[in-house]
Amino acid sequence: MVAYSFIFFLLVFVLIGVSSSFKSKKTNEDYLIAKNSISPWLAALSAIATNNSGYMFIGMIGFTYTSGLQSIWLMVGWILGDLIIGSFVFKGIRGVTEKNDILSYGGLISRWHGTEFKKLRFLVGLITVIFLGVYAAAQFKAGSKALHVLFGWDYSTGAIIGSVIVFLYCLSGGIRASIWTDAAQSIVMIFAMTMLFVVGVSNVGGFSEYISQLDAVAPGFLSVRPTGLLMDNSIGIMLFILGWIFAGFGVVGQPHIMVRFMTLDDVKNINKTRAYYYIWYIAFYTITIGVGLTARLILPETSTFDAELALPMISQKLLPEILIGVVLAGIFSATMSTADSQILSCSAAFTKDLIPKWQNNLFVTKLTTGLVTVSALLIALFGSKNVFELVLLSWSILSVAFTPIITLYTFNKRVNEKTGIAMVLIAIAVSLIWKQAGLSGAVYEVAPGIIAGFIVYFLFTKFNLNKTEKSLNN
Repeated sequence: MVAYSFIFFLLVFVLIGVSSSFKSKKTNEDYLIAKNSISPWLAALSAIATNNSGYMFIGMIGFTYTSGLQSIWLMVGWILGDLIIGSFVFKGIRGVTEKNDILSYGGLISRWHGTEFKKLRFLVGLITVIFLGVYAAAQFKAGSKALHVLFGWDYSTGAIIGSVIVFLYCLSGGIRASIWTDAAQSIVMIFAMTMLFVVGVSNVGGFSEYISQLDAVAPGFLSVRPTGLLMDNSIGIMLFILGWIFAGFGVVGQPHIMVRFMTLDDVKNINKTRAYYYIWYIAFYTITIGVGLTARLILPETSTFDAELALPMISQKLLPEILIGVVLAGIFSATMSTADSQILSCSAAFTKDLIPKWQNNLFVTKLTTGLVTVSALLIALFGSKNVFELVLLSWSILSVAFTPIITLYTFNKRVNEKTGIAMVLIAIAVSLIWKQAGLSGAVYEVAPGIIAGFIVYFLFTKFNLNKTEKSLNN
């Protein structure tokens, strides 16, 4: 019954995506940004789903299982940072996309003020292809873990099946297919995880007993005080939280998420979209932490237990077979449609930013999508890192590379091409050095990377190295 339920609901999600082909206009603009036709609630639910699928269902639940309630600071910091920067950046991105007829993130950064920075655009495109490709590989890994639990299949089997489904999404409706399936999966998964949490609490004897048992798991398991910090004092805690707020700022640097706001039907609907987005975001993150804590009681920790398998395994323990299939189909298809949106962003970067002479050829765009899918699959099959680590690595690089320059643009600051390139490269270098030096335990590497990007801008401006020509900006 589990297998039948899984296959049925997975097919439903796939059909929702494929059905979007009936609205396809067979153009690059429609394929990559749905020709600015997505309604606010669809854009919001899709942005949350693509932001949090493999990371949330597999990585975050596993992290909460291991670390306890202190994982809440990732939620608080990430959402707060997102809320702060989203209040002024999202609207600007949507407006510039329509004004300048932009289809890729490299185009957004290189053409914001009417400029045409070819070298900067190439650099942005290259970073997007590399690190969104790694990000997509993390989604394949997440989906394969769900199938490993369900059928006992080798991890490679699930990743290969997922890559095939992703390619089907891409061939059918492009970004619209991803958005439609994201929204359906988002609704199904929040319902399923809420039910899983309620059943789990009931299973251990009610809420009071639930709290009591969690408190007995390990010393400090229900404490929100972060552990393992380089500075175990109030300053260290503040820096730790600040690092995750900067991680939230980094949403602006994620092309696969920002493209949802680029597809919005009208810039006037941006506030309505943001309202849906943050309500759903808070609900999603809260229930994820709840399920992660519940899993620790239902699934005893052992030396060989993979915490990133907690959600599919707790589903098998607590739910009837038909609902196990729903949860696993939701996990698997959500990770696949997130990979879809990341791969589509890579395709846009490749054809628009790296090799622009092919930018109007839809066949080449789809062919590129296939090549990127295969590359992400190879990373998933042969890469050694887990989902959580892959997501954090990719998120941090994209965040520090693009957030400072987009933020400056939003405040109508001018950046010339040399300054932009220096900001991107130095921000990435600082972030990587910070991580390699083992300082991420004090402050997540996104914070020093973003700060470095801003410092480069102000230094270049101070020493008159950021001159911009009026003819390019008007």
